Amino acid sequence: MSTTHPVQGFSVGAIQIAKVLDSLEPTSPRFMYVDKRKDDFDPYLDWLQPHFVSDKKLMLLSIHAFIIKTRHHTIMVDTCIGNDKRGLAFEQWNGRRAAFLQDCAVAGCGPEAIDYVFCTHMHLDHTGWNTRLEDGRWVPTFPNATYLFSTAEWEHWKDAPAPEDQAVVEQNILPILEAGQVAWVDEAWSLDDEVSLLPTPGHTPGHCSVRLRSNGHQAIITGDMMVNPVQVAEPGWSQQADTDKALAIATRTRFIDTYCDTDTLILGTHFNTPTGVHIVSRGQDRRIRY
Repeated sequence: MSTTHPVQGFSVGAIQIAKVLDSLEPTSPRFMYVDKRKDDFDPYLDWLQPHFVSDKKLMLLSIHAFIIKTRHHTIMVDTCIGNDKRGLAFEQWNGRRAAFLQDCAVAGCGPEAIDYVFCTHMHLDHTGWNTRLEDGRWVPTFPNATYLFSTAEWEHWKDAPAPEDQAVVEQNILPILEAGQVAWVDEAWSLDDEVSLLPTPGHTPGHCSVRLRSNGHQAIITGDMMVNPVQVAEPGWSQQADTDKALAIATRTRFIDTYCDTDTLILGTHFNTPTGVHIVSRGQDRRIRY
């Protein structure tokens, strides 16, 4: 396990952002990508290592939340894995006892301070801290928050037949509905002129990234549109978990074309520290700068 500091900060104009780490795991590309192996990283190791690919050519998969503080609101984007879960698809994520909430406090943000929670999509590693176990019941972790749930995401996952998907629904989603803390949103939702959604479908039907704008500066939180910076160079690398792989590739390619050689800060939801990067061109190729 990495000794990376659990909290990292960014500024976008007047907006302050804290990245709070829940898990960092060396991960085989075979787990994440269709038909990819360690040697497929070789053409890009000069800029992928040491931050995003290890010396053994494993992906350094970071699972973290972003806490966004604007002039008026405090928003958490993606709530990672959580503690005490059962029945998840990945055994190492069951029964965890992680220090995520303590690290949020270090970042100056206890659970009561969160005004809004948004999950880019409803996978297990983006919804886990939606809830916590209290006296044997799952209750909202953020008692004063409005949880912004995508209607398209809910329609896709609510009746998913796999037991591991229903474990996510039952532990991470339904308790929020039962508590009456949900506001249903679509891809056109915006909180104000600083925080809005950017539809990036393909990984899941309702997947949205988050756009931040302030004082002429812009950042985008990716969600799982891409999970490692190698996909800036290789947008056609297909992710195992993409529900519509062709659409995901088209979305990713368009995103890279749009933001290449711009001042937009790309905040990768699974990018290890330094996490915030810019997409740049090198001749006909694309890579990142940080």
